[in-house]
Amino acid sequence: MSKKYLGLIALALISVGSYLVIPTINDHQEISKEESVNSDSTSISVAAVIPQPKLLYGVAVDSMLVIEDKIKRNQNISEILASHNVSSEAIFKLAAMSRDIFDVRKIAANKKYTLICDQDSLETAKAFVYEHNPIEYFVFNLKDSLSIQKFQKEVKVVEKGASGVIESSLSVAMSDLGLPIQLTNDFVDVFAWQVDFFRLQRGDKFKVIYEDKMVDGQSVGIGEIKAIYFEHFGNDYYAYAFDQGEGVDYFDESGNSLRKALLRYPLEFTRISSRYSGNRYHPVQKRWKAHRGTDFAAPKGTPIRSVGDGIIVDAKYSKYNGNYVKIRHNSTYTTQYLHMSKIASGIKAGMRVKQNQTIGFVGSTGLATGNHLCYRFWKNGVQIDALKVDLPPSEPIDEKLRAKYEEEKKLWHKKLDEIHITIDEPVMASIK
Repeated sequence: MSKKYLGLIALALISVGSYLVIPTINDHQEISKEESVNSDSTSISVAAVIPQPKLLYGVAVDSMLVIEDKIKRNQNISEILASHNVSSEAIFKLAAMSRDIFDVRKIAANKKYTLICDQDSLETAKAFVYEHNPIEYFVFNLKDSLSIQKFQKEVKVVEKGASGVIESSLSVAMSDLGLPIQLTNDFVDVFAWQVDFFRLQRGDKFKVIYEDKMVDGQSVGIGEIKAIYFEHFGNDYYAYAFDQGEGVDYFDESGNSLRKALLRYPLEFTRISSRYSGNRYHPVQKRWKAHRGTDFAAPKGTPIRSVGDGIIVDAKYSKYNGNYVKIRHNSTYTTQYLHMSKIASGIKAGMRVKQNQTIGFVGSTGLATGNHLCYRFWKNGVQIDALKVDLPPSEPIDEKLRAKYEEEKKLWHKKLDEIHITIDEPVMASIK
């Protein structure tokens, strides 16, 4: 058979095979319809993926210029916005309408701000974000309609535990652990009436469980102390947080309150520079005389707090006392705070103050050589040593809540036991 006939036969076979194997377009459509109704095979549909916009403080910034900086000393919002093509009229309107949310005059140096601007030669600001503190921030919208909104970052509360051994002082021991000063202050306030923290013994030990507030993985402050163990002169002290319906308070192993009607100290934990004495050499008058108060050394401007609820008797200046405030707490107790750099705004005779309220600031006015607070204490009209007064405690655990307290105490006691005290390597860990 010739090559010509063989070629024709092969071509014919290919044509027939194509017809049998490959369906026509109409046939394919019929098969697809049938499969969509009767077939058990899985069909795959592909959807277009739409990219999500990149958001910063809730503002889309994909095609925007983002500028981050800190407020400079004496810098204001007008100076910042004017340099980014925002008109004086718009700035004035924004400042006026934002006063009920945030007064732009209170923008402070070293606070972070962010500008979100057009990517052009003018870099026109479309939004200004001011971080008032690590949690709160304000978004000033500068687009077509001016507006301001207040936001809060998500705060994650993590329970943490720490332990240590005292070599010199509690504040040094906690500082060596990298713990915030506020934790030391709160720790001292819990045991202020049970332990003299100005006379600790080397080798005293402590454990504490507390809340650490975290924002974006960074600590921004502490919450409540949950439980404390403190070993002082061989004696064990425990404190457990518990809310009886009027806020968190602290109680011992037996359910007795650790709090008393008055705070132990008028300043957060500091140093005593001079104690109550019947005969002390006065550094200004250069003679020996009685010192009927307790002097607390502290930097100028340190807030001074009222040790308890009461009514202000005096808030004024005198030659020897300098700026001072005197408070009557009840028919038995009166306290006085001397040598203030200034009295707090609004504090005046006749007004009522609350425990822990700031009434003034440490200074050296009057007969004083350096910045300190002279704290005086009266009981039934007689001046006494504020650090030796014995006050009745607050209410113990209500018997109706006793079972609940015992249950929570058992939990915290177990967690404290799980924190080990090692002299060489103090413990810092999250509590699970």
